[in-house]
Amino acid sequence: MPTISMFYGILVAMFYEDNDRHHLPHIHLRYSGMKASVAIEDGRVLAGEIPAKQLKMVQAWIEIHRDELLADWELAVAGEEPFRIAPLQ
Repeated sequence: MPTISMFYGILVAMFYEDNDRHHLPHIHLRYSGMKASVAIEDGRVLAGEIPAKQLKMVQAWIEIHRDELLADWELAVAGEEPFRIAPLQ
């Protein structure tokens, strides 16, 4: 699972060819032993859990980088490695 960004202890990753389970563009998060899948379209949690403070940071990051995330999603679904995206600063 390629890491596409990391900020404030949150690891953001995107699986290759990972459209079977959720059927919509999403990212995977890891934070302090917790895991979650979050939709790129609207920032909602699809599976797992992450603290509210960290989720809000991720949602802000998604808002800033949505176009890049969707481009990465297309690469990942095609089996190609997604590009890294700048962290939230």
